[in-house]
Amino acid sequence: MFQEILTDRLRLRCLLPDDAEAMFAYRSHPQVTRYQSWEPQSLHEVASFIKDMSTAEFNTTGWYQIGITLQAGGSLIGDCGIHILETDPRIAEIGITIAPSSQSNGYATEALKAVLSLLFGTLCKHRVFASVDPSNLPSSTLMERIGLRKEGQFIQSLWFKDRWADDVVFAMLASEWNCTVEHKLGMDSAFTCRP
Repeated sequence: MFQEILTDRLRLRCLLPDDAEAMFAYRSHPQVTRYQSWEPQSLHEVASFIKDMSTAEFNTTGWYQIGITLQAGGSLIGDCGIHILETDPRIAEIGITIAPSSQSNGYATEALKAVLSLLFGTLCKHRVFASVDPSNLPSSTLMERIGLRKEGQFIQSLWFKDRWADDVVFAMLASEWNCTVEHKLGMDSAFTCRP
């Protein structure tokens, strides 16, 4: 089970049945669906998705979605996906969705830094990556802001919404995260994880 994470302003937690309405509202917004493969068609579909997540096991292969809420008031403002690869569970993919009304407040940065800390620090993952549509400039900027490096752009590599789309991959290794933490904290040496 996913253990709740608190940041300065946010609470990252399991999705709850009461989140369905807020999640459907932002997940079906045209500004969000433009870059997302999942476009829920009904509140019932989102409620079913949340119910399925409640029985999923965290940190096993496949996607696991967590809710992002404000500590003040507790309202759901987005969700974050963590995908543990079937081919190698030491590698994780991340994705994030923030409701348009809550964007440009630094919430995505705050949430993803906490997720990276979990993946590298607690779960000892070797590599974390994100796949971004190159026309989604805010997401590309976000990935660079949290310290992921641009590894490459793959031209027309994905069939997405009835057309071939480019894909930009951003990534970070555990050793790079350790260096980031070490530099930020002024430490002489970073922690290490054993497989």
